Amino acid sequence: MLQQQPVARDLRQISAALKMITDMERIGDQTSDIADIIIAAGMSEAREIPVIGKMAEATSKMVNDSVLAYVNKDLELARKVMLADDEVDKLFDQTKQKLVKLIAEDHGNQGEKAIDLIMITKYLERIGDHATNIAEWVEFSITGVHKGMAAV
Repeated sequence: MLQQQPVARDLRQISAALKMITDMERIGDQTSDIADIIIAAGMSEAREIPVIGKMAEATSKMVNDSVLAYVNKDLELARKVMLADDEVDKLFDQTKQKLVKLIAEDHGNQGEKAIDLIMITKYLERIGDHATNIAEWVEFSITGVHKGMAAV
């Protein structure tokens, strides 16, 4: 690589790709954890909390869009992913409040199920955070600027 005399842009792309790999691996780990919870709890749907489905759709879109932004070097799409994280965070807060209320109203009879659902939503929220990290690295690979870092 050094014999080819890479320019700063090339090095940014390489370092960003290496950072994105870590986030993609964590996304995979968290989706596996979600599947394990669903299987262990014998869940099929969480009808009481339809917001969880919205969260899953939103985080899936964020992950897909962050990868597309990288592949297409699409700065605008990367920035949309970063903005979408706020919505996923709001959905997590709403879901957590509903589940706590469910536990209180049900006197803890569905406590274990509610805790499983809280874990699932927390994993979804973290997946959204990792998609945002990927989008931030896309921005860095294009502009040389990363949140919390001086320009390269």
